[in-house]
Amino acid sequence: QVQLVESGGGLVQAGGSLRLSCAASGRTFNNYAVGWFRQAPGKERNIVAAIDWSGETTYYADSVKGRFTISRDNAKNTVSLQMNSLKPEDTAVYYCAAKWTQYGVAYSVGSYNYWGQGTQVTVSS
Repeated sequence: QVQLVESGGGLVQAGGSLRLSCAASGRTFNNYAVGWFRQAPGKERNIVAAIDWSGETTYYADSVKGRFTISRDNAKNTVSLQMNSLKPEDTAVYYCAAKWTQYGVAYSVGSYNYWGQGTQVTVSS
């Protein structure tokens, strides 16, 4: 079992930045790929970014490329999502998720085994 706890959400003006963190406990985190997802009211949960167990392979949704950066520190059991140049359309609940694998990243909600409780990000115009 892996427990995930997100933090760092909040209210920010358009153009601003936030840094989300996902802290893991329970098992060795470096056996897991991690993804950040977001879900706006009335919409599906979609992937934002993902990172493999080593940190060498990353994925970004087109909507956040060049603005968001995912990184991890396995020694600290954390994965971060640096979000810059935020837009109102980035407003959503952001979730981190973990998948036991040492092969690449995963993209779909159904691929992930463990989820955090989510953190709200609100970007005002």
